Amino acid sequence: MSYETIIIGAGLSGLAAGIRLAHFGKRVCLLERHTTIGGLNSFYRLRGRNHDVGLHAVTNYNPRGSKSGPLPRILRQLRFSWDDFGFFPQCGSKISFPGVTLRFGNDPGLLESEIATRFPGEVEGFRRMARFVEEQPWGTSFPREQTARTLLNEYLRDPLLIEMLLYPVLFYGSASPHDVELTQFLILFRSVYRDGFARPYEGVRRILSLLVKRYRQLGGELRLRAGVRHIESRDGKAVAVILDDGTRLEAGSILSSAGSVETARLCADESDPGRDRLAADRVGELTFFESIASLDVPPVDLGIPETTLFYCSRPRFQYANPAEPCHVDAGVICSPNNFAYDQPLEDNTLRLTVMANNRFWFEQPDEAAYQAQKRDWNGRIFEAALQHIPDFRSHIVDLDTFSPRTIRKYTGHLNGCVYGAPEKSWDGTTPLSNLFLCGTDQGMLGIVGAMFSGISMANRHLLGGQG
Repeated sequence: MSYETIIIGAGLSGLAAGIRLAHFGKRVCLLERHTTIGGLNSFYRLRGRNHDVGLHAVTNYNPRGSKSGPLPRILRQLRFSWDDFGFFPQCGSKISFPGVTLRFGNDPGLLESEIATRFPGEVEGFRRMARFVEEQPWGTSFPREQTARTLLNEYLRDPLLIEMLLYPVLFYGSASPHDVELTQFLILFRSVYRDGFARPYEGVRRILSLLVKRYRQLGGELRLRAGVRHIESRDGKAVAVILDDGTRLEAGSILSSAGSVETARLCADESDPGRDRLAADRVGELTFFESIASLDVPPVDLGIPETTLFYCSRPRFQYANPAEPCHVDAGVICSPNNFAYDQPLEDNTLRLTVMANNRFWFEQPDEAAYQAQKRDWNGRIFEAALQHIPDFRSHIVDLDTFSPRTIRKYTGHLNGCVYGAPEKSWDGTTPLSNLFLCGTDQGMLGIVGAMFSGISMANRHLLGGQG
């Protein structure tokens, strides 16, 4: 069987690319190894409760009627209206370090006023930096050696303020320890602090359901339980994919959201004993452990009003692969309840996320040991979080956790790395002339960034610059 384009991975970037291509009449096949779609941003139902995976909030949110920014462009390119996704803005978020907090929301003026109050000598530098960010067209590419810390140190002097501003940006998008490329920082800074957070009432399932429905309406083919084992190439071009069950599908072009290193391994000779070690030095190491606590009351009733709380118990946040199984001194607490919905959510939920050592979680000797470690570290995470929020533990009616092992299983990302490889391929190209990357390792992250990546790579490489 032959297609004009095969897309590997039915996450948000793959689905958005598929819609874009199918809209122009291309014969497209979207392949997904698992029985569910979404990749890094999926959902599941457990013991009668719905849970999102990945989605804390939709960043790069723009209110109805906005003409500029990535979200309005996505809506235009995919032919959706403002009402289709049903976004509700956040109630407000906070960054908490020892002795200092900074509140921020979807109004950029709130963060500026907080800095003026708590770091009065830095507010002019912050304003100048914010203007610089605003002046850069969305997606502007800078040399790799230019990083977030370079920019922050140019405009700001207080090390604590630099750490506080950098923390949410790193946690929501950096594949590099302690820092992030300037190209990505500009995207992430704008998405977190200038545009802000929102969420559909139904969570990510609403977005995914809309994308799949539109893709199929346009004639796109979606195959679940269809993992790719190998990409065949000839004379510098990809010619076919071999599925896990041996099925061979020919393709005029291939768009992969599997990750840069993972895609390179798919291209390697299946008989090569060194295939699994290919590009091991380019695989990322940063990943997370998350606890999802279902409560018997809304979090706000317990004194937890923030949409998202970024907390750190030390003056400097160590954004790196921790030596211990989980880094409990810093993390993110998110409540899907704390958005400005027009009706309350049925489920009351807190999500606590911390950095995790992937090797520890992969190397547990058996399932019993793995589950025991999850229970132990979940308890430690809760205990540490109580320095920053009221004690919620007596209100827990259900609990689920996931580790780097879970992330690797459901995304295929080596090392269970949520944000993929540190080096991104901003133009999406690979050594094969008709094989392109989209999604995490192309460089765009988050709900909006993933869709934007799929659309832009489809436009640029497969539709001759359309859109």
